[in-house]
Amino acid sequence: MHEFTYRDCRLMAEDLLLDGVAERFGTPLYVYSRRSVIDHCRILESAFNGEPHRSSYAVKANGNTVLLAIIAAEGLGADVGSVGELKLALKAGFPPSKITYSGVGKRDDEMRFALEKDIDAFNVESPEEIAILGALATSMEKRARILLRVNLDIDAGGHAYISTSLKRTKFGVDWQQAPAVLRAAQATPGIEVRGIHSHIGSQIVKAETFLHAGKALVELVLQLRSSGIAIADLDFGGGFGVQYRGYLTHPQLPPEEPEETNLSAATLVKTVLPVLRDSGCRLAIQPGRSIVAHAGVLLTRVLYRKVNAERTFIIVDGGMNDLIRPSLYHAYHQIVPSALHAAPLEKVDVVGPLCESGDFFAQERVLPRAERGDLLAVMCTGAYGFVLSSNYNARPRPAEVLVDGASVNVIRERETVQDL
Repeated sequence: MHEFTYRDCRLMAEDLLLDGVAERFGTPLYVYSRRSVIDHCRILESAFNGEPHRSSYAVKANGNTVLLAIIAAEGLGADVGSVGELKLALKAGFPPSKITYSGVGKRDDEMRFALEKDIDAFNVESPEEIAILGALATSMEKRARILLRVNLDIDAGGHAYISTSLKRTKFGVDWQQAPAVLRAAQATPGIEVRGIHSHIGSQIVKAETFLHAGKALVELVLQLRSSGIAIADLDFGGGFGVQYRGYLTHPQLPPEEPEETNLSAATLVKTVLPVLRDSGCRLAIQPGRSIVAHAGVLLTRVLYRKVNAERTFIIVDGGMNDLIRPSLYHAYHQIVPSALHAAPLEKVDVVGPLCESGDFFAQERVLPRAERGDLLAVMCTGAYGFVLSSNYNARPRPAEVLVDGASVNVIRERETVQDL
């Protein structure tokens, strides 16, 4: 599971020194571990102990087709949120029968393409979407299999931007409205009602939150069945949190207290699975972050030290255009040097080169003293890293490379200014 680790005070990715990878491919640079992706797939699947289910990887977490192909080869399905993600999933080898399509704003052409490919199901979000999808399916002489996304009005905790099951959010329909919406859907030509879907948020670290959601969903399933609506499928969604703080430990690193101990998606699934079984449904989940977050790091090199009356700034060559999570969500990523030595600890801001005060990876963070030319690794950036990158300030996006044992290959070329 931990394929990024120190050996003799040098940071490794599987069997390769990250210093050497950075020298070869430049920085900023996303580095992924193939072994880590596979390990996380298999450990998550082991939580079901052979029980029939569907794990559909959320392509939005990281859409690199090489990584997608690894996940598809492990037997997982895919959940997509656009026709672009659908095409990436198909290219990577996910069969249409293992693909679901989520999202509140599916265009007509996107739904037509998904219907042409005969994907497994649409996770639908509103009565109007159901009506339009049914009309499209009827015009194509097809039937659209649907799961209705229900909004449970559960506060998943964490940043407001990643809490998706409150009444004020745009996602799903109020659970109280589900019976009426599903009865109407059953009478809609071109529609086949399969069940319900829920996704209460992202980076959820408390098992109690999932238990609350699981119990609410099972109660809703039983209520729907008692009112004559057949519910065969229950998609519990994703949001399984991962450890960001203190992912790497070493005597020369400042200690970081994890938000939750023994945190893993497998543990969270094992906790809620007995509750979900009571629904009598075919079960599905949508892991994303929990598959790829720990499998990636962002390498960035120190350009300058800058000290003013209040702060010490470590200015690096990576910026919020490469990794926006700290700026957008105030997300925490552990930052470590690629080489450890007897450096004193200091409190610093790790900032990028962009023309924004919000361009930072860490603020008032205690780190070993870093000098110009030092290589830093921003840990656990395999999820929502490159996929959220941009060309702000006309900066080309970084390359992505995949380590496999003692070998490394480019899986996305570094952009150039000419590409812009």
